[in-house]
Amino acid sequence: MQAISREELRGKLDNSHEVAVVEVLGSDQYEKGHLPGALNVPLGEQFDDAIQQAVPDKEQEVVVYCANENCLASPKAGHRMEELGYRHVYDYEKGKADWQQAELPLVQ
Repeated sequence: MQAISREELRGKLDNSHEVAVVEVLGSDQYEKGHLPGALNVPLGEQFDDAIQQAVPDKEQEVVVYCANENCLASPKAGHRMEELGYRHVYDYEKGKADWQQAELPLVQ
């Protein structure tokens, strides 16, 4: 799993790059605001099944993120995805806080 910066993620999104963006926080946090186009697959007991339904193509690029760089949910989710056979997983380590700090829009 590789880290991805806000600029790299924006580049992928702006260029209509085929990338799945996945917020791994709970649905309450997701509903308060999430990155544009992000799916919500909370890290928990059902994660393995849920991520494979949400992103069935294990060759697709996937960016996982959570609240901020102190949040451990996205690295855990990314490592789990690699164990499940996903080959192109990126962790937006600075997460939603970094996105907001740059005054980029969240979707509700």
